[in-house]
Amino acid sequence: MKGKHIVLGVTGGIAAYKTALLVRECVKAGAEVQVVMTRHAAKFVAPLTFSTLSRREVITEMFPADPDNAAKVSTKHIDLALWADVMLIAPATANTIAKIVHGAADDFLTTLVLALRCPLAVAPAMDVDMYQNEVTTANIAALREIGCHVIDPESGELASGLVGPGRLPETENLLKFLDGILAGAHKDLVKKKVLVTAGPTHEAIDPVRYIGNHSSGKMGFAIANAASQRGADVTLVSGPVALKTPRGVRRVDVRTAIEMQKAVDAEFDRADIVVMSAAVADFAPVTASDSKIKRERTAGEGITIELKRNPDILQSLGKKKKKQVLVGFALETDNAVENAREKLSKKNLDMVVLNDLKEEGAGFGTDTNVVTMINADGSSKRFPKMSKFDVANAILDRALALR
Repeated sequence: MKGKHIVLGVTGGIAAYKTALLVRECVKAGAEVQVVMTRHAAKFVAPLTFSTLSRREVITEMFPADPDNAAKVSTKHIDLALWADVMLIAPATANTIAKIVHGAADDFLTTLVLALRCPLAVAPAMDVDMYQNEVTTANIAALREIGCHVIDPESGELASGLVGPGRLPETENLLKFLDGILAGAHKDLVKKKVLVTAGPTHEAIDPVRYIGNHSSGKMGFAIANAASQRGADVTLVSGPVALKTPRGVRRVDVRTAIEMQKAVDAEFDRADIVVMSAAVADFAPVTASDSKIKRERTAGEGITIELKRNPDILQSLGKKKKKQVLVGFALETDNAVENAREKLSKKNLDMVVLNDLKEEGAGFGTDTNVVTMINADGSSKRFPKMSKFDVANAILDRALALR
């Protein structure tokens, strides 16, 4: 933490008193700490406490009390956003989490969040029923999806007297959390070009129906987001998904395997790292009907659709790669490791990321993943269940080491 710039957001929860200890320890570790408080937070702990510990004036209001100073502070949130190496909100209330997820900017803290260029971290802390409410659960999942670092609350006795998850983690654990983010927040992919594919492909049967799969695109979008945060020039080639484009990422939308192949080929030569996480359909109808196939017009009890093989995009890239680190994915249900190693060799990959569909927390549509990464030299590492954003960073760490 020595020499790092830390913005510490404090929101209106009873656990705000614990954050004072965190400020002290960060300063002792050599960091510069700027505290930003919401109005409700100031009801629990006086700003004077934090300004004394941080040795900096605490920011509580968007606008200055003295109108004559307005011009000097009108861009203060921008200046602070550029100054920070990391921003941690602890405690983060359900209200503040909801506002961040939906882009509200009604005070200095939430306005600052929208302007950030550094990693954002939150430490949810609230009563057990508020934390386990399905809306809060969905909002925390949404934070993880957009690349926010989330440290889960601890379980124990709460201010209400109830027992369960919702306690702000102890200072030691928050320090380790912050230290880990700072260790991985360096821009180690600056001037690197990263190409990522994501989502499914849709192969038309007629104007209404298609052959596809259950891929949500979340893993690929997490990789693109993580690479962008680490300074890379990122191009994301995506099949049809309902996901927002990560900040700073250039997105190319495609629908079919043929379209994805053309888009990838156009970018491949310039790429340093290529991560092919898309679930490309292996087959497509030989011909697609120009009009909807009506049930009444089909003979007998069914319909026969003749299929042809789609191009193997990954294998074609493996044949022509030069300087690129090429990473593929293998989603398996049986003989997972053996099949993944075979794919690694057959397609001339530098690394394959194995997903076992039978693992809880892995597979399609989840916000977490359980993967094993296998390198071309035969070495492998199995990772525990992690958020897809954390998995994305682990993939980039290993890909960068291979360069």
